[in-house]
Parts: sequence; C-alpha cells; structure tokens
Amino acid sequence: MNPLSGVLSEAWTLYKRYAAHFLVIAFAIYLIAAILGGLLSLAGAVGSFVSVIITLIAAFLVQAALVKAVQDVRDGRVDLNLGETVSAVLPFLLTVAAASILAGIGITIGFVLIIVPGLILLTFWSLIVPCIVIGGEGVFSSFGKSWRTVRGYGWHVFGTYVLVFLILIVFDIVLSLVLLALPLAARNSISSIVSGTLVAPFLALVVTLMYYRLTAAHGEVQAETGPAPMPPPAAPPA
Repeated sequence: MNPLSGVLSEAWTLYKRYAAHFLVIAFAIYLIAAILGGLLSLAGAVGSFVSVIITLIAAFLVQAALVKAVQDVRDGRVDLNLGETVSAVLPFLLTVAAASILAGIGITIGFVLIIVPGLILLTFWSLIVPCIVIGGEGVFSSFGKSWRTVRGYGWHVFGTYVLVFLILIVFDIVLSLVLLALPLAARNSISSIVSGTLVAPFLALVVTLMYYRLTAAHGEVQAETGPAPMPPPAAPPA
C-alpha cells in the first residue's frame, strides 16, 4: 500500500482551510526580506551581497516556519500566531540553513554528473527540514533520518514530487500571463513575492505530511520537539 496516496489532496484541503495563516507567515517573511534587500541593493556591491544573504536566510526561515505551522494545525486548530511560529523555529534556523546548503551542494553535484544521482539525493534528502524542526535532528543526522524515512518508498516520494513540479509549472505560466503587462523589474519582484507566498505553504504541507505518513509507515514513534504534554489529573481518592 502506498502511504502517500491522497497526500496532495490532503495538502490542498489543509491549504484551503488554513490559507490565511500560512500566507501571512510566508508573505510577512518574504516582504520584509524584499524590502531590506531592495534598500541594501542601493548601497552598492556590499549592499547587494548582504541582500543575497538576507534572501537566503528568509528562504530558510520560511521553510522552517511553515513546517512548524503545518505541525501546529494538524490538531485542527491554530495555536501559534505569526510571532510565536517564528520564535519557535529560530533555534533551528542555523541547522536548517546549514543542512539545506549542504544538501543543495550535494544535489547540484549529482545533477552535474549524470542527473540521476541528483534526482536520487533530491528524493531521499527531501525531508531534512521536518526532520530538524519536528524530529529535532542535527545538521548531519537529519540527512540520515530523511534517508531512512524515505527508504522503501522512494518511487512514491519521487512520483509525488513530479506531480508537484507539474502543478508549479502550470502556476508559473498563469502567474507570468497575469503579470505580463508590468515592466520587467516590477514583474520579477512581484512574481518572486507572490510565487513564494502562494507556493511555499503548499510545498511545506506536502513535505511535512509526507514526513508524518512515512514515519508512521515505518512504525516509528513520533518524537516531536517541544514541551511534553501535561499528564491527566489524578483521580480524587474514594
């Protein structure tokens, strides 16, 4: 049985139900990064370099924050607001950034070789962010945890990402047509913010739901980060 059967429809259902919450998180982070990047780019080469760093940090922060947001709403309600969600993932930011950069380097090398190794690494390392934010793994252990979680279901995971990729292609085409009348600079800037805001939550939903489903399929006990639940009160003496 495919544990990922229906994962895209489940992701879409949660996306629609909690769209406002997810979009506010993504939009706020992307907008602040875009404003800071625009201002810094006016300061010349140094400012442009810092702008790139801020953009990268924002991308990692969005990934971590949205994974946390998905974890938060799985009980059927929103418990953490924007500020609380960001605060909850800040301790994981450096770990997410380091692991994502290392994964990006490895996947790029794989694609440069003969493409297939890159696709394999992209598939088996795709769960490193939820492994860090939800599972509490470190930089290097997140790679092993992601690999073990995907193992046995690699084709299912790969097929899911192919479908997501096709959906994103259609979305990019539609967005490009909508913004076609704008000047190139404005079109690129707006497209980046809009695309990131709308697409990132759906990707986070898909990745996080796959993490939970595959973890359950392997029969692992989910050890989520955060405080342990309070024990029920003791029954009063008879």
